[in-house]
Amino acid sequence: MDRLLKIARSGTPDTGVQFRKSAYGKDGIQSFLRDVLAIANTSVEGDRHIVVGVDFDNRGRKHAQTIDAEDFSGKPSYQALANEFIEPPVRIRYKPVSVDGKRVGVFEIGDCQDRPYMMRADFSESLRRGDAYKRVKNAPVKMGRRQLMELFELKFRDSVSAGDIEIGFPGEIIHKELALPTCDLSSVPSALASMKLEEMLDIRKQTRRSGSTTMVARLTHARLYGTEDPYVDRSPEDIIQELSQIRGKYRNHDSHFLFHEHAEQLQLVVINQGDEPIIDASIEIALPNHNSFFVADSPPRRQVDERFIARTPDEIASYPAVSLKDDAINITAKIGDIPVGEPVAVFASPLLLCIGSELSGRRFGMRYRLHGQNLRAAASGLLKLTFR
Repeated sequence: MDRLLKIARSGTPDTGVQFRKSAYGKDGIQSFLRDVLAIANTSVEGDRHIVVGVDFDNRGRKHAQTIDAEDFSGKPSYQALANEFIEPPVRIRYKPVSVDGKRVGVFEIGDCQDRPYMMRADFSESLRRGDAYKRVKNAPVKMGRRQLMELFELKFRDSVSAGDIEIGFPGEIIHKELALPTCDLSSVPSALASMKLEEMLDIRKQTRRSGSTTMVARLTHARLYGTEDPYVDRSPEDIIQELSQIRGKYRNHDSHFLFHEHAEQLQLVVINQGDEPIIDASIEIALPNHNSFFVADSPPRRQVDERFIARTPDEIASYPAVSLKDDAINITAKIGDIPVGEPVAVFASPLLLCIGSELSGRRFGMRYRLHGQNLRAAASGLLKLTFR
């Protein structure tokens, strides 16, 4: 943190450090993606930084203004945005620091050795797939064919062939298919709570139509919740509203059920069969999404008595970056250097899954792309998950 504070307080704009007056927020996503591309593609050693909440006046004097604490809450998730739109993957950490009593933010973009970094999907009409930027005189400038060719030539010099890379599930030999057990998801806490509320809703509707007393509702409540839980006379509208909030109320309980009590841990290994180490490797994985297929986007909170305690920053940082979309689940992870001939775990902490019994007998494809500074091209392939 002291290092980030020093950059925010004493740093000056250059190709590896950018200052921005205000937070990006939900309305500045295009600017965020463009700035990350530009600073990731610049020719500097080590980490790069974007400082938000700091500006300079006409005399070059630095001024800080407070960034809303909500901007650090993960909404929007800046790492998830980078995972979705930028390739190869970049590692981004976003931390608040205090400058002159005001909270500003510092994005730290990890050592970017796998240039060029480009848009992997369209974001808008002016920021399209394949676009790449580079910082020139402290401003992002779109790269042309010549600049991209220079970076690709550097990348391919003394490079390793993707054909020398093998990726799969660990074991005595590397497996390309993994069988995982399923479980009954009807006992997920929010599902149980919803079933009880729906039964109470039916009873309340019946008593309202018949004009009878609440005795039946009281008896039903005692059966569902026990006599120690006092009955509260709620209208059908009240119960419907509670049903709409049930997922949020039981979020931590559901996460504990799915990714602690019934979790399956998934790990991959990579073997470099070439003649030289792969430098600064990272991986992208895509899985189909399904309402009975759950992948944790962070380690579940630890339950202590009736409380749920947040995981440590190191535990959270070691978990793969997971982006949940309507039709796909995207996962990225930094691996680091991969030596010759030794199996290397892809994830610092295994990926946590939970599969509902509805998927029993089904099979999912798991597509991957491995990037590396000296890989001639990304190593890609397809693994298979079967559910029993």
